[in-house]
Amino acid sequence: MNVGPGAPGKARHRRPRARTLALSAAAALVTLVATCFVVISASQATAAVSPGTWYTVVNKTSGKCVDARAAATADGTAVQQYSCNGSTAQEWQFQTTSNGYYRVNNYNEVSQAWDVTGVSTADSAPIQLWDYVGGTNQQWQPVQESDGDYHFLNLNSGKCLDTPAASTADSVQLGQYDCNGTGAQSFALVPVGGSGPTTTTGATPPGQPDLGPNVLVFDPSMSSSSIQSQLTNIFNQQQSNQFGTNRYAIMFKPGTYSNIDVNIGYYEQVLGLGLTPDAVDINGNVHVEADWNGGNATENFWRGAENMEVNPPSGTDTWAVSQASPFRRMDVRGNMQLDDNGWSSGGFLADSNVTGTVNSGSQQQWLSRDDTIGSWNGSNWNMVFVGVKGAPTQSFPNPPDTTVAQAPVVQEKPFLYLDSSGNYQVFVPALRSNSSGTSWAGGNPAGTSLPISQFYVAHPGDSAATINAALAQGQNLLFTPGIYHLDSSINVTRPDTVVLGLGLATLTPDNGTVPMTVADVNGVKIGGLLFDAGATNSPMLLQMGTPGSTADHTADPSSLSDVFFRIGGAAVGKATQTLVVNSNNVIGDDLWLWRADHSTGVGWTVNTANNGLIVNGNNVTMYGLFVEHYQQYQVLWNGNGGRTYFFQNEMPYDPPNQAAWMNGSTDGYAAYKVADTVTSHEAWGLGSYCFFSTNTSVQATRAFEVPSTPGVKFHDLTTVMLGSNDGTIDHIINNTGAAAGPGASVQHLVSFP
Repeated sequence: MNVGPGAPGKARHRRPRARTLALSAAAALVTLVATCFVVISASQATAAVSPGTWYTVVNKTSGKCVDARAAATADGTAVQQYSCNGSTAQEWQFQTTSNGYYRVNNYNEVSQAWDVTGVSTADSAPIQLWDYVGGTNQQWQPVQESDGDYHFLNLNSGKCLDTPAASTADSVQLGQYDCNGTGAQSFALVPVGGSGPTTTTGATPPGQPDLGPNVLVFDPSMSSSSIQSQLTNIFNQQQSNQFGTNRYAIMFKPGTYSNIDVNIGYYEQVLGLGLTPDAVDINGNVHVEADWNGGNATENFWRGAENMEVNPPSGTDTWAVSQASPFRRMDVRGNMQLDDNGWSSGGFLADSNVTGTVNSGSQQQWLSRDDTIGSWNGSNWNMVFVGVKGAPTQSFPNPPDTTVAQAPVVQEKPFLYLDSSGNYQVFVPALRSNSSGTSWAGGNPAGTSLPISQFYVAHPGDSAATINAALAQGQNLLFTPGIYHLDSSINVTRPDTVVLGLGLATLTPDNGTVPMTVADVNGVKIGGLLFDAGATNSPMLLQMGTPGSTADHTADPSSLSDVFFRIGGAAVGKATQTLVVNSNNVIGDDLWLWRADHSTGVGWTVNTANNGLIVNGNNVTMYGLFVEHYQQYQVLWNGNGGRTYFFQNEMPYDPPNQAAWMNGSTDGYAAYKVADTVTSHEAWGLGSYCFFSTNTSVQATRAFEVPSTPGVKFHDLTTVMLGSNDGTIDHIINNTGAAAGPGASVQHLVSFP
């Protein structure tokens, strides 16, 4: 993560979530009285509970609504009664669990549910919102009464939801109490007329997948205002929630959507559900800004947009991002802006069309692959174009544009879509060779559709054993949004298995396990996952192929698309190595391997990790390789025939002194090491940067270290010292290239040897 000269700040910012006061579509049921309170009639709630429907829940004695205090979404938010006001803080969804029980979700944060504090069985124990984890204290049975109202029975305690002392006051936190048949325990359910988004749980038609409450599916028949309300609610929560636990996939069914603004925050993946991008037409913006951080987009990570046509009203769509924020298979009818009047640091544009100009602004480095663009304007340190129609001509280092006419071999990322019958399928694009431009320019792309019935749809809480059992039965994997704690490895052994994550689904190892291993087989496709190291050291986080793998997978290679790795940051994390590629012919397409440099669990002896990427297989190809802050070689390439198109690196910020960061007698470790035994390797557009924040006298002898042999070729290299006096990289590659340090912060080398 580059901070830009003079901008090393790492502060994390949060904004309080404002209470939503817009009236919902239940307005037909509300009556404004002279006191200006809003009163919702309870007499019309006579239907049985409908899973997936949004309701206001009105107490019989007080006439007040069940409410999330201050519209908050944090764990521990009080569930209270409050004068009914039509806000989304008073909208609730009943989602089936089992045996007639339900979890009760709030509209503002559908991952949270009514929860009896402390799993108590005592009278008067308060009710709060808490992330749903399947506890019996989070499950409620609605029991309909003779007049159509309900009382709610808790599974853990057997007690009823209760308004303490039958109070009629605002802001009284609800509790549980022995069921007594009084009005204090009786509630009407008033449907909110269609204002809520579709979730795929509870009301899912037969044969359709349960994608969980954090997948929201919008339909073009919904009003723009109701769509916008939910988009805004999620964004307000996720805008600065850099290390939070919530994950979202926001999906648009095929059709046209007008007057909406899709502003994307952390852990939000926005997807069109057509077979081609133009099946979902967004007349509005699909964008990322950096308002939360004063325009500095160097921490805008972990989000993405896929598979939509965008018609920005102003003519320009802003995508101010850094790592792990792919813009993939998009059709922008206008211009793109890649900054927000502050620094931005690395991005990935692939299989997309931009009819106008892409303005890179302050973007420090960027990869565009297999795109079609009207034109490109701007450059900074390292801009790379592979198979891009409309790309600038090769001109490195002035400006520092690296242009390669074709991508030699590409496996586009699989994606979820709806077929003509409204059924979910996963499309697996065909392997492309010597490609340029988008895969869908001529209409429907080449590839194979897999019905959702061939996928095990995983949910947070599923164990590795459960997932492995599904794999053993020949199923593919679809991870719904959330965090998956794994006490053993997920083992992918079947050729051509598809493993696809939605909403930055996150795999976290417990007890030092390896979260996922892949056998040395053909065609495994992994996409859309975040691997987050646990507190106990793991030997690695993902292994592709077993050690010593020798099979040739040229005709059907395995691939990694939008796969990200994190060590520390959210909590203490440790892993000796991160991604180990033993199989031949693997394709990587947008990978960020990050030893965290800020937030929680960060320090030279805290979030320990030797290496980011280890490549032992032959003929491995990487597009968009971002590797940062590891403590030894960031990349160690042992296989022959390797190719890298765009590499972005920062050396570790935090060596306490030079002695702590020595490779034998050599100062520091190279960022990218090609083993001495390798005879063929080629790379284009590589940058390595230093910012030794804990000790500015630290230096690295070189950024790149390779054998001197004719078959090893490097093109267009850059080294940068990020601050004004923050250490030195003595040479660019081996002993060639001038030092990047005080007085000469940026250095270039056109070719080596």
